[in-house]
Amino acid sequence: MSVSTSIELDPFKLAQALSGLNFVAGEFRPAASGKTFAVNNPATGQEVARAPFSEKADVDVAVAAAKKAQKEWAKLPARNRGKLVAECGRVLSEHVEELGRLIALETGKALRTESRIEASVLADMFVFFGGLASELKGETVPFHPDMMTMTVREPVGVVGAIIPWNVPLLLMAMKAAAALVAGNAVVVKSAEEAPLTVLRVTQIMNTVLPSGLFSILAGFGPECGAPLVEHPDVKKVTFTGSVETGKIVYKAAAEKLIPVTLELGGKSPMIICADADMDKAVAGAIAGMRFTRQGQSCTASSRIFVHESIHDEFVARVREKVDAMVMGDPLDEKTDIGTIISDGQFDRVKSYIKLGRETKGATEIVLSAMPTDAKLDKGFFVQPRIFTGITNNDRIAREEIFGPVCCVIKWSDFDEVIAAANDSDYGLAATIWTTNLKMAMDATRRLEAGFVQVNQNLVVQPNLSYGGVKASGLGKEASLESMLEHFTHKKTIIINMQ
Repeated sequence: MSVSTSIELDPFKLAQALSGLNFVAGEFRPAASGKTFAVNNPATGQEVARAPFSEKADVDVAVAAAKKAQKEWAKLPARNRGKLVAECGRVLSEHVEELGRLIALETGKALRTESRIEASVLADMFVFFGGLASELKGETVPFHPDMMTMTVREPVGVVGAIIPWNVPLLLMAMKAAAALVAGNAVVVKSAEEAPLTVLRVTQIMNTVLPSGLFSILAGFGPECGAPLVEHPDVKKVTFTGSVETGKIVYKAAAEKLIPVTLELGGKSPMIICADADMDKAVAGAIAGMRFTRQGQSCTASSRIFVHESIHDEFVARVREKVDAMVMGDPLDEKTDIGTIISDGQFDRVKSYIKLGRETKGATEIVLSAMPTDAKLDKGFFVQPRIFTGITNNDRIAREEIFGPVCCVIKWSDFDEVIAAANDSDYGLAATIWTTNLKMAMDATRRLEAGFVQVNQNLVVQPNLSYGGVKASGLGKEASLESMLEHFTHKKTIIINMQ
């Protein structure tokens, strides 16, 4: 089945061209059963394409092709693999506008503030990892003078990668680029809510990579994800998603005794001290809460602890800034804030807003304004919310909402606010805002999180080791460390020279 790789800037036309297809063993193909499910535009609720309802039979084909291709791929010199992966990044960079428009269509993320940026980082991630191929090094060990003792790093084999819908391009790139450079083959299970853009990326990459090395399947967890994790020829699983599903993946992988990388979400604290630069802290809170992504981020700073002396000013200034942001059609360049991904997530976010209203002592502050365009009436738009007057023990401050709902909590004692920030099942990200270097360094040591920043709130970037502790998951991504530790195994070799 032929779908052109020429750049297509009409996302509706491209969605239709990709409708009903996986990319497996070097070619487009429908699910073996012929079954499909709808892919909807969350800004309008309208169906824009179908996706294949992949099952075990489809997984078997993809993994068999990957296993065959991986054996030859692993024989290539590492730098040759790196050059090909970097070339994928270069080719993808030519499609940034196309990919940005398509991801905006299927996820509801605004093109200007989110989707175009994600497409750019996608390309950069492949270029970055391509350049790390020479770092797949072993060691020599001074074990005995008459023995040459060394270690080498070898690929694990076929990697199963399961990605979510919130930043599917970035998260697929972090997993696939590292795995491929290390000499593995990759089979991706896309998120059922956002299968189109990652499918297009797979097609583009297959113009560079050997056939079968990199495949993608659309489908649901029980029918597609589970068979991928359980497949006997899948030797490593990397998963990003919910804690509940992560536990299921972990148990299934444990039955096979294979390694797993898990990134499972967060309820990230942001601590704003009395001496903080208010302009930077306000901008950091808006960026950190990921309001332009509708709060649909694992690292969202959804618990903001503000010193009592500046609490009211901080809330007022955040309100002023977010009120000026435009909610609307994700494909409109004027739009700052798009939509929630799906009706199910929409209902979940609304239920937490209701919970916040019912929380004793809470005050709800509604930000921005709903779109006025009648064609968006059925879209999953939710105005951002700030809840004040709550405690760190309230459910809305403890459970991951994955929506534009932020809790602002007063504090006065530094030791107590550090304890409150750590009083969470999660430990993915944290930030502190202060001009006091001693206080900042103290906080970075004491905060229980895998990704801690001072006076900034950057999203994940190539070469910044990323991953959490506690219920936020296992392992690191986006760095040399992740490639070496999670996509290779170390072999010890001893040569007796006597």
